[in-house]
Amino acid sequence: MNHFFTIVGLGEAVFDVFPDKEVLGGTSLNVAVQAHQLLAPLSGKSGRGVLLSRIGNDDLGARLQTEFRARDLPLDFVQIDDTKPTGQVLVSFINGSPSYDITADSAWDHLQFTEHEAALARTCDAISFGSMSQRHPTVHTSTQAFLAEAKNALKIFDVNLRMDLFTPEILDQGCRAADLIKLNDEEIATVADQLNLPESNPRARAEALLAKYNLQALILTQGKQGTAAHTAEGWIEGEPATFTPAKNADPVGAGDACTAALLTARLLGRDWPSTLTLANRHAAYVANQPGATPVLPAEMWASYRL
Repeated sequence: MNHFFTIVGLGEAVFDVFPDKEVLGGTSLNVAVQAHQLLAPLSGKSGRGVLLSRIGNDDLGARLQTEFRARDLPLDFVQIDDTKPTGQVLVSFINGSPSYDITADSAWDHLQFTEHEAALARTCDAISFGSMSQRHPTVHTSTQAFLAEAKNALKIFDVNLRMDLFTPEILDQGCRAADLIKLNDEEIATVADQLNLPESNPRARAEALLAKYNLQALILTQGKQGTAAHTAEGWIEGEPATFTPAKNADPVGAGDACTAALLTARLLGRDWPSTLTLANRHAAYVANQPGATPVLPAEMWASYRL
């Protein structure tokens, strides 16, 4: 492999606060961490995951930097805010499914876009961004500026609806900027309603979104049934995967692991069936580990080799 790939997680950097622990989290952070783990070992040092976000000048911000350095993750595009705190997400579980309470007015809400970030946009290969991470006008403006500058990058809009932190305008802009859109059965119904698409079943709504926004693919996550994609060639499904749950396992971050795997596999030239199978495998592994950013065993990334 000759090309050095850069995958950017654009948006929030937080700590997920569980009843008994605090761990790195946030969709954008999770994608960057997982993409870095998948890319870095391939044929030597062949890529990196990059977090573009903003953290506070506080204890949690210092801990994030320490953990990133320990895992050889780049900090070049993690901004420091002297007045706003590092983001937190309070995680609870209802019938085994995670529920999130996201603190307001955190450092990542005030992400800045300068020539430093523009240079990354012009050279990166793929970007994951979401709707929730654009809840504040400042980060929304910076996100849109970064996406507009990243003319050659593969962009995935991981809709990831949380609470009421989205608007029809944010959803429409995200769909227009994206090459790929990823959502689940519940999210596609909400997005279709917000964008005034006809009422129908999830598959028909996926087809409508694909056509309306001229996407490469609409990716539909289906829990334990795995991931499917609607492309110009029709519906494609990957092979579901299962792993034995580790002690204290939780499903937090599984969707972000799926996103990282989708981008990695597509950059490596994999076709859609193998891409979706790899995404299923990566998501299932993370869903059966504690926390959203577990260290991956060699078997997880070895299958990505060309």
